[in-house]
Amino acid sequence: MQQLQELIGVDTDYSDSPLAENQEQANVMKNVGLLLLRLGAGGLLAGHGAQKLFGAFGGFGLKGTAGWLESMGLKPGTFWALGVSASEFGGGTLTTLGLFHPIGPLGTLAAMTMATAKAHWGKPIWAAQGGAELPVVNMAAALAMILNGPGTYSLDRVFGIRVPRAVVAAVLVAEVALTVIGMLSRPTPPPPQTESQSGAELQAGKESGTS
Repeated sequence: MQQLQELIGVDTDYSDSPLAENQEQANVMKNVGLLLLRLGAGGLLAGHGAQKLFGAFGGFGLKGTAGWLESMGLKPGTFWALGVSASEFGGGTLTTLGLFHPIGPLGTLAAMTMATAKAHWGKPIWAAQGGAELPVVNMAAALAMILNGPGTYSLDRVFGIRVPRAVVAAVLVAEVALTVIGMLSRPTPPPPQTESQSGAELQAGKESGTS
């Protein structure tokens, strides 16, 4: 991680902060900041996933989510609803706890990329106009956590957990593959109408107009 941070020019030295009197205090500030980021971004995303998975907090639950996803071409809807809900609820929960890093933030990235492409693409960026404002913020938070780790105040650090690179790579490949498949899925177009169907609809329209 340190080599990656150096490669992209990430400065993790907070000792020159006006609030930090020494390196130890600077490290405490960094870890508290990571904890707040995890609790905020991860906790809210877990709640968002619980809406889809369990119908919590006024959500539509798995059945409603499956129907909504099928309308966007993601079939079978139940499979995709489980995948999306697991990425949001599971990724958010793991991020909040600082457990099995970086699987939680990777799940967040996958879910938010899918949401941006399928539900918000082509709209203005702002959430009030149906845009991808919140997914983009969540993606930025996930990337920040991937680059900086979960911090000292995490279950990974408490229990000394370090996810093997092979497992991280497998999760990354699976998330990328499912995200690409989902982004390329399109709704099934309605079947073409026959002449008899078109004539019947035209006649019905005429009759309703003269009644």
